[in-house]
Amino acid sequence: MDYMTIMLRTIFIYFIILFVLRFMGKREIGQLSVLDFVVSIMIAELAVVSIENIEVPMMYSIIPIVILSTIQIVLALISLKNNDLRKLIDGKPSVLINEGKIDEGEMRKQRYNFDDLLVQLRQNKISKLSDVEFAILEPSGKLSVIEKREEGSDEFTPRLPLPLILDGQIQNEHLEQINQTQLWLRQQMRKLGYRDIKKISYCALKDRDTFFVDLKDER
Repeated sequence: MDYMTIMLRTIFIYFIILFVLRFMGKREIGQLSVLDFVVSIMIAELAVVSIENIEVPMMYSIIPIVILSTIQIVLALISLKNNDLRKLIDGKPSVLINEGKIDEGEMRKQRYNFDDLLVQLRQNKISKLSDVEFAILEPSGKLSVIEKREEGSDEFTPRLPLPLILDGQIQNEHLEQINQTQLWLRQQMRKLGYRDIKKISYCALKDRDTFFVDLKDER
């Protein structure tokens, strides 16, 4: 009887977790935020407890699982419109190599050593550190790398490829990194015919004088 109870509990909990995780949204394991990761671990632990302790009512595990998933979904919805909350939950990218120069201070801040850097550069198929123009440590822990252009190339070597406008909000930190102001950005947008910043979903420098702009709900 105990074996049958365990089997039925396992099947039931499996479908409960499958539904909860599916409802929480689609994200790769490597792209999970700290909140997603913590919630996933807690849900897994609650599921194991529910399966192992057959004397404990299943609702003692199902109710906390529902509460955790609800918290995660609500915070995710709020963070869609709240940039500060999104940074708090997901974190923000850290520039470890900027215009070919290693930022040792940022590496220490992220508790990231040179062995970590070299390993992830090799994973990005970069054999020489001198070939790197930018290396950005993403909130997920993945290292994004932009290589230097070859000497004599006519192609534009971009500045740090960070968005200047995200979801209708000007990214002041990114403007500071390219030594520009909100006034400059607004003037550039008006020249392109975009007078309402809040209607812009995404904006970034494409090359020296060209912007890539995507409007909200544009079809």
